[in-house]
Amino acid sequence: MQQQLKSLKQKVLEGGKISKEEALGLAEMPLEELCPAADEIRKAFCGSSFDLCTIINGKSGKCSENCKYCAQSSFYRTNVESYPLLGTEELVRQAQYNSERGVPRYSIVTSGKKLSSKEVEQVCESIRAIKEKVDISVCVSFGLLEEAEFQKVKEAGAARVHNNLEASERYFPKVCTTHTQKDKIGALNAAKNVGLSICSGGIMGLGETMEDRIDLAISLRELGVNSVPVNLLNPIPGTPYEHNPRLTEDDMRRIVAVFRFILPEAFIRLAGGRGLMEDQGRKCFQSGANAAITGDMLTTAGITIQRDLQMLQELGYQVARDCE
Repeated sequence: MQQQLKSLKQKVLEGGKISKEEALGLAEMPLEELCPAADEIRKAFCGSSFDLCTIINGKSGKCSENCKYCAQSSFYRTNVESYPLLGTEELVRQAQYNSERGVPRYSIVTSGKKLSSKEVEQVCESIRAIKEKVDISVCVSFGLLEEAEFQKVKEAGAARVHNNLEASERYFPKVCTTHTQKDKIGALNAAKNVGLSICSGGIMGLGETMEDRIDLAISLRELGVNSVPVNLLNPIPGTPYEHNPRLTEDDMRRIVAVFRFILPEAFIRLAGGRGLMEDQGRKCFQSGANAAITGDMLTTAGITIQRDLQMLQELGYQVARDCE
């Protein structure tokens, strides 16, 4: 088993791609051997660079989609606050706040299947104002926009588009039925077509298998995704997944390590649910993960920027300003 791990690590270091069957074998390896090997791959391809971002809930609640994990879906009774698209002043203020604390990337996330044409125009004005006043990279998560709308977003100054695949193609219909994973892939390709970089990952703990997780990682590799959020499900009361058993920190270490073998050059980002981990992701950052969302999540509390920056310094990471 040790020789197999060494052989697969060498294959990746030499520029090879591991197969699904090889990844399934990796998932059975002892953590004390798998995680250092994944971290060695991370150092070889990414060095000490760490991609840190914050997100703002730019439009909250009343979502038309039925994603079973989401507190913002109109299908479920949760305590989430609902409000329309935030104005430019507030979006600029939050961008400035994060920039002043050393965060290089700021993502505006909105609820709903997609923004309306009017909302796209409004938020483009906000992005232009942010880029004029704040030294920060702007990312957006606006749902299933089309190519012309992404073009407007890019011209306004956004650099990256986020849209999670959430799960494997096989498992996705068990998570959501109001749109398809194909719809999401279409939106990501539309963003790529206009020159935006793309960010896409999934949620762990939805009831999926390790095979599903590996299939998801391979799909992301095929799409050429370089920013991969790995979320730990935070079971929200009122959603269909409220009683899902929570994955352990060792589960998450194993997932990010296997993802690193499949996606050696990517920024693998601990995202939602990191605050549920006792060590706040420290061991995952020694197992292949090299990016994170800091501060609060969309509807749940996160980890403070100051605390994260201190941890990253202790681990020898350098927060990068250019991870496009």
